[in-house]
Amino acid sequence: MTKTADNVNPNVYDTYSEREITSNELDEDVVDEIDRREVFDLIRNINDPEHPLTLEELRVVEEGNIFVDNKKNVVNVYFTPTIPHCSMATLIGLSIRVQLLRALPSRFKVTVEVSEGTHMSEHAVNKQLADKERVAAALENNNLVQIINQCVVNS
Repeated sequence: MTKTADNVNPNVYDTYSEREITSNELDEDVVDEIDRREVFDLIRNINDPEHPLTLEELRVVEEGNIFVDNKKNVVNVYFTPTIPHCSMATLIGLSIRVQLLRALPSRFKVTVEVSEGTHMSEHAVNKQLADKERVAAALENNNLVQIINQCVVNS
């Protein structure tokens, strides 16, 4: 039996242009703090688990919902599922978290949450994404890691 997508006909949006790399960013002698656009660029091309579209194209992630504090070494990402009862919300959040943990310096504490009021089970999803032991256990599941790797492959 094949599972049908929760949202069979999602809205698709235009994507932002690629960020222009400046000479200061290429200069190893210049301190280049991580900003929200850099974090957005790391997660914008994550593939949706149900559609052949990116999280940016579905507006699941947006630059304005990313907050970076370099002094406190904190990155907070809020994402918006395409529908309030999306069964893939935890998987999407886990894919975002994994991509950032792989790409950002280890000094950063990464928090990924469903944007307030955008999912029927937002508190349960956020609790799962914040639980380090549950995340670690999920990442020990080879089948789940394969799915996550397929989502983040082009990011």
